[in-house]
Amino acid sequence: MLLDTPVCDFGWKAPPFVLNDPEGNTFSLEHSMGAKGLLVMFICNHCPYVKTIADRLSQDMKILQDEGFGVLAVMSNDYTYVPDDSPERMVAFAAQHGFTFPYLVDEGQSVGRAYGAVCTPDFFGFNNKAELQYRGRLDDARMGEPSNRKTELLDAMRLIADTGTGPQHQIPSMGCSIKWTNA
Repeated sequence: MLLDTPVCDFGWKAPPFVLNDPEGNTFSLEHSMGAKGLLVMFICNHCPYVKTIADRLSQDMKILQDEGFGVLAVMSNDYTYVPDDSPERMVAFAAQHGFTFPYLVDEGQSVGRAYGAVCTPDFFGFNNKAELQYRGRLDDARMGEPSNRKTELLDAMRLIADTGTGPQHQIPSMGCSIKWTNA
């Protein structure tokens, strides 16, 4: 099911969390915050929207990391329902697209629920005080040709680093719904 992200709730505080990557390494909100801010994104392996942007995402996230931002990806889907999103396949997907950021397993889906994630991809851009300033899309290329794209998320995060606040006009991200457990 195709969904759009809600409008940014400026100033909303990032809920703390502790998650592991598929290899068992532990990451927390507190220790992942960069000097300029933090981007937490909810993605998965199987979503055609994520697959389409994965290489652009990897490139933009590398730039943000080099500029002093923390970057984390969280996979909250029920991978027993969608085996393509299993931790083993997360490792392969991250390697295939050259991810330089942690790709974390939200086993109990508590982080996805705490953040109110609705789709993949869903981007949460925080300033260095862990206040939400961006909840928009990666760029304007969507499923099309990315050669002349406007790097909306990258530009927003740079604005956040410079001013502490994100752009007032943000276009929602869209993608596949999070696959929640029925438990």
